[in-house]
Amino acid sequence: MAEEGGAPAATEKIIHTYPLIRHSDMSEEMRNEAMELSVTACEKFSHNNELAARMVKEAMDKKFGPAFHVVVGESYGFEVTYECTNICYLYFGGNQAICIWKCS
Repeated sequence: MAEEGGAPAATEKIIHTYPLIRHSDMSEEMRNEAMELSVTACEKFSHNNELAARMVKEAMDKKFGPAFHVVVGESYGFEVTYECTNICYLYFGGNQAICIWKCS
């Protein structure tokens, strides 16, 4: 669409209010738990990514056994080694990325 004068309209930024999974090979139960924990943590600690990551890690360790790692943030890249069927990478709230994986 064009505004008056022929200038193109500015594109609006779309912010998703639901978790968007980019990659996961977790079981359905573990993936659902990871998604719910991530949403809760990001809403509770919206201004502190470290506390959000700690909350998700501790809950995943308690429910599925130790050695989970969690990164919460914006604009990061990663390359990790993980146990098969134990990684989930998702977005929440637009550009907030959460990566959860387990190492042995």
